[in-house]
Amino acid sequence: MKNSKYTPLLESLLLVIIVFVLHESFIYVKYDSIITDRFRYATPLLYLFFYSCSLIILFILIKMKEKNIDSVGQTYLLVTSIKMGLAYILLHPILQETSELITPEKSNFFLIFAEFLTIETVVTIRMLNKKQ
Repeated sequence: MKNSKYTPLLESLLLVIIVFVLHESFIYVKYDSIITDRFRYATPLLYLFFYSCSLIILFILIKMKEKNIDSVGQTYLLVTSIKMGLAYILLHPILQETSELITPEKSNFFLIFAEFLTIETVVTIRMLNKKQ
């Protein structure tokens, strides 16, 4: 699968696994389980949501690259904007909370969002820089 067009999907999976293990380790050390048990969305659930979005985005970009490589950048911006809208829908109830205990959950959500945005961007850049 070294030169396969689906290599970006495998790359993203490996990056997500590494980041997930590091993130869960950090949460285990930093926060008490009482706080994390009160999260509206469990961390693995957020990873599953964002990874699913990433797979869809990367699959769309792979198909777009086959048809017209010049449109990959614009397509990336469009599908990432759609993902941001979906993420906001998930985040909205968390933003409405006024409790002090919600701050770690907001930080957790934004960190996961930023991690996946970075992974998608790096994989997309690598995909565009590969010679055809």
